[in-house]
Amino acid sequence: MKYLILLLLFLSALSFAKVNPVRSSQFHRVINKADYPFYLYLPKDSVMKSNPPVIIFLHGSSLSGNNLDMLYRYGVLDAIDRGLDIPAIVIAPQVRAGECWSPDKIYSTLKYVQKNYSTDTNRVYVFGMSLGGYGTFNFAGAYPDKITAAIAMCGGGKLTDIPNLSETNLWVLHGRRDVRVPFSESEKMVTAIRKFNGGSKLRFTEFKNYGHSELARMFYKKEMYDWLFSIKKQENTNRPYIHEVD
Repeated sequence: MKYLILLLLFLSALSFAKVNPVRSSQFHRVINKADYPFYLYLPKDSVMKSNPPVIIFLHGSSLSGNNLDMLYRYGVLDAIDRGLDIPAIVIAPQVRAGECWSPDKIYSTLKYVQKNYSTDTNRVYVFGMSLGGYGTFNFAGAYPDKITAAIAMCGGGKLTDIPNLSETNLWVLHGRRDVRVPFSESEKMVTAIRKFNGGSKLRFTEFKNYGHSELARMFYKKEMYDWLFSIKKQENTNRPYIHEVD
């Protein structure tokens, strides 16, 4: 009986470890310091000493709630956890279930990090999908002077933000077979930006055979982060509008 109890305790511990894996000391929970709770990833010391860039990861509705560990299910944190080297500080806030992203609350997390860590304020990037894609459009539209570049996947935005978005280095991605967030949501924003200024800072990628969830794989591609890091705020990044069909 004694050995049976020990075996059950051992199996229980294994089960708990799978559900609650021990994360690297580079991941930190930040609670009650900003308007959203968030996970904070700090890269290795050699990167931290050189004023690293900042990436704000905005999750989709499936990760909303009050458990920060949900943010490892997919996205930037999970990509790092799986071994992708991202030489940046990553802010991963969490919005409560049923709520939309607030640009002001997102900005509060950025302000906290910039106040408490040495970062490159000319390299602040936003990367979001679905609900986070909407959050990316809205945050870039509200605070274009605070960010350097943004990637919005299968999201949408407000036409009133077009003047600000037209001045933002923006990469929009969407699948034509998306039934959760219609392709037309991104297409509407791209069309409006192009009408406003030609889309000189805009890149648009449409995937003919992708639905909604397939876009999540882009978080794990190094090329996405290379594109972000290639852009600095003070540089003249005007270029011909890019439209890709995959």
